[in-house]
Amino acid sequence: MRGIEQIPLLYDAVMAVTDRIGLWKLRAWLTRGASGRALEVGCGTGRNLPRYPRSARVMGIDPSLDSLRRAHRRAPAVPLVCASAEALPFRATSFDTVAISLVLCSVPDPGAALAEVRRVLRDPGAVRLLEHVRSERRWEARWQDFIQPAWTRITGGCHPNRDTEAAVRRAGFQIDERRVNRNLRRLVARKTE
Repeated sequence: MRGIEQIPLLYDAVMAVTDRIGLWKLRAWLTRGASGRALEVGCGTGRNLPRYPRSARVMGIDPSLDSLRRAHRRAPAVPLVCASAEALPFRATSFDTVAISLVLCSVPDPGAALAEVRRVLRDPGAVRLLEHVRSERRWEARWQDFIQPAWTRITGGCHPNRDTEAAVRRAGFQIDERRVNRNLRRLVARKTE
């Protein structure tokens, strides 16, 4: 079943509302810190692509051709590749920055996706993440567990109860910066030895 995430027009409409109520500030934070060769994993319809600094050489990947078509209209100069986060079609140590925004909740195997990000990231490159994650409040985490099956079905894959922060650490990253906005996390991480 296709969900909101697989219907670019509907997804853009939902994201336009969330941007109006403040998500745009978090998107600006995510992109502002990119430098050098930058990869946006799961660029979707390209809402972040025009926000990157001119000094960054940005490339986007997404598994949806329909979303990439919309992303190309939004940022025609940015190279786009149809690929999954779990199998990035790039050589090792190809990027100085990897940005991931509202993606790890939806990929089938977040551990594999983070292993691929680690592989393509140069030392001392940074991965910048903006993700909604499992709540630190017990009652909210229980609510996320309760709604997860229906939510995942409606959205087409989003798991609101994933502990993405722990997955980042397990994948061999050290979190250098962590900011919490309720169930959203802004993280900057680097590879550990």
